[in-house]
Amino acid sequence: MFITPIQPWSRVGDAAASGQTSASSQSLKGQDGVSAFKSIFEEAINNVRETDQNLAKNQYLLATGQIEDPHTVGIAASQAQLSIDLLAALRTKALEAYNEIMRLSL
Repeated sequence: MFITPIQPWSRVGDAAASGQTSASSQSLKGQDGVSAFKSIFEEAINNVRETDQNLAKNQYLLATGQIEDPHTVGIAASQAQLSIDLLAALRTKALEAYNEIMRLSL
């Protein structure tokens, strides 16, 4: 099993711009932040789903005796927990940012 390393972003806009052409990104000039925000949360949610499915599969294989190396269950459990923690941290930071924006007086 190969663990995919985390790739750093040079800025948040790279997440949204990675799949767009220059013409489409110019037409959505005001929507870049929204699509980047949306894609970050979609990726985090999909990561939680994938790691949970991987954990369930490894637990099943361990329970039925079909797994060769039982330490993969612990690794899968750690990955699932980290992905949940990341999603919770993203949600908390988004709520804190929203509350801070709502406290601004114009």
